[in-house]
Amino acid sequence: MKIEKKLIKELVDYLKEFNLTELEYKDGDKSIKVSKSTKLSTDQGKTSSVISPTKSVLADQGGDGVRIKSPIIGTAYLAPEPGAKKFVEVGNKIKKGQTIMIVEAMKTMNHIPSTSDGVVEKILVNDGQPVEFGQTLVILK
Repeated sequence: MKIEKKLIKELVDYLKEFNLTELEYKDGDKSIKVSKSTKLSTDQGKTSSVISPTKSVLADQGGDGVRIKSPIIGTAYLAPEPGAKKFVEVGNKIKKGQTIMIVEAMKTMNHIPSTSDGVVEKILVNDGQPVEFGQTLVILK
């Protein structure tokens, strides 16, 4: 089978353009799958990735601080695993890019980064709670 570099490059470009973690292309008996995900060494077989959508999707400066919003639909987790220390708590000083929580979507654990430096004023979701695209997760002051 000949490797079609041009097609693979297009698929990788689509991953970036649409902020996807995985994309599969099928044409007859030919199938190409591209992915940004990395396997974790867990017995659950889940994957992990870091979501880094544009700032306009993730945060807005409201009168009550910076709102960090969910870039995807999924289930929010406040700690890396059950019983572990939470990524952030109210009152914590955090840096831009620091993971604030994980949103699981289709067995992929997506690390949600802070979009700016600040102090955690409110955490608006509970551990294990379903979240929607654009839903405010955390407010920083």
